[in-house]
Amino acid sequence: MFPVINLRETGINLRRIMDKRGITVKDVQRYLGLSSVQSIYHWLNGLTMPTIDNLYALSALFQLPIDALVCGSRKAIIPELVVHTENQNHRRLYMYYKKLNNVIAA
Repeated sequence: MFPVINLRETGINLRRIMDKRGITVKDVQRYLGLSSVQSIYHWLNGLTMPTIDNLYALSALFQLPIDALVCGSRKAIIPELVVHTENQNHRRLYMYYKKLNNVIAA
């Protein structure tokens, strides 16, 4: 089965990121030039997804890659590649990746 986006988890994640950065729904509305906040609340409540253009803009606003905004069923690629390596530097990099990934998700 192909990976799919989880609307509810993505909305929760967007809310968490906004709260952590002190960004309000009104701030996002102004930044994106939207006429109302309704669509943003739809994203946060898991009813709809932002367009790819809005996701791209949100990633700039939050200073995070789009992958850090969207939650879905896809498994991370990096850990699968690094776990089986013999290179000590790759293993160390993987440990940093895991720690940073937990910080972003929290």
